[in-house]
Amino acid sequence: MPMERASTSRSSSKRVLTGREAPIHSLGSDILCSVFSLLNHFDLVRCSAVCRSWNKTIYTSSLMRDLYYKMNPLVKKNKLAVPSQSSMKRYLEELAMEQHELALSTGSAQVFQWKAHPIRATLCRMNRGFILTGGDKVLRLWSAQTCKYMDEFHIPTGSSVIDYDFDENKIVGLTESQVCIWRRHGQRGVVQSQKGLFAHGLCMSYADPEVVIGCEDGRARVFDMYSRSCSRIIRLQSGPLSCLTITQDQLIAGGSTFGSVAIADLTSGERLALLKSSFSPTGMKCLSFNAQSYMLFAGSTSGFAHCWDLRTLKPLWEKRVSPNVIYSTHHMFKDKSILGVGGLDGILRILDQSTGEILKSYIVDSRGSQSNTSKPQNQNIEKKQAVSLDEDFRVDVIPRNSRPSITCLAVGMKKVVTTHGGNFVRLWRFS
Repeated sequence: MPMERASTSRSSSKRVLTGREAPIHSLGSDILCSVFSLLNHFDLVRCSAVCRSWNKTIYTSSLMRDLYYKMNPLVKKNKLAVPSQSSMKRYLEELAMEQHELALSTGSAQVFQWKAHPIRATLCRMNRGFILTGGDKVLRLWSAQTCKYMDEFHIPTGSSVIDYDFDENKIVGLTESQVCIWRRHGQRGVVQSQKGLFAHGLCMSYADPEVVIGCEDGRARVFDMYSRSCSRIIRLQSGPLSCLTITQDQLIAGGSTFGSVAIADLTSGERLALLKSSFSPTGMKCLSFNAQSYMLFAGSTSGFAHCWDLRTLKPLWEKRVSPNVIYSTHHMFKDKSILGVGGLDGILRILDQSTGEILKSYIVDSRGSQSNTSKPQNQNIEKKQAVSLDEDFRVDVIPRNSRPSITCLAVGMKKVVTTHGGNFVRLWRFS
């Protein structure tokens, strides 16, 4: 009997332990639907990206149909067909983009600031819930949700990184004379290109399996990551290439310090167009391409923001949105409404992609902040408040130390990350 009780006790203990360790994916669809029914549409979109089983539950269950009808009562009243999985996804994406636009253009923002690098942080990228910052001789990975330190990647050549990009599997970085590739998972290591393939690299754009490097001589070198060789050289400009981007249609756009943007075919190397400003030529400092609308955005040294339609190769709008240099423009993937702009004057501006109109301008209120120290990295995170500026504000009356230059920015869902040339990084959360 004692043996049976002991066996039963061990068995019961084992069952309890197994229950506690059971993964969330072991929950049935009914329980998941009950949990998901407590969320709004915006959170459901985020949950649908976690895994295939959650995606299927959200988009194919009656839960989504009921929520769809709740938000669209006319659909149910007219007894239209139940929305298909594809139309439901499209509807939720549009709803999420609408909330994103409203948050950045009409909402308020809290700013989380922390020391990210020993000396300086000049570059930032954001992808799938992660922030990658570049400065000194190291790249550092942070959580976009908690601002906590996650990992770091050292530059093997001992030189500083000039430009980079990353996805869920790897990081591709550019130094002055080499391309470096880091694995994010599994066996750690770095792959370096041979020296002598190019000299004085100034910018890059990455579209697997190729990296296009913009160089001081006005040429773009196309580097194949698998063969680790330069597959072709394309002459884009007569002057240095200051910014570069690749489109989904295999086009290269390269901006020059002379004030023009050259468009070329990545496959053939043929130059198709040379886009220029209608105003006096000024150097182009940054480029960003919207694959959904085929709009190409640029920021210049004179504070102008430019927009061209790459289907017609014609300008859509040009507006001077800043009195000084624009260092960075960026928008979230699939978003056709909001464009983030930052530069020398330190003002974070939110523009309408269709018109170039300034929807909102922000700086950080430096008068008060709250600090929170996290372990084990002893990372001190300061919490500040963003201040919205009036349309007729004068930049010169705002103290310079209250608006450090924005050297780079990246836009995510209801948030923007910025670097300022100092050792700190800021994450702006909008609501």
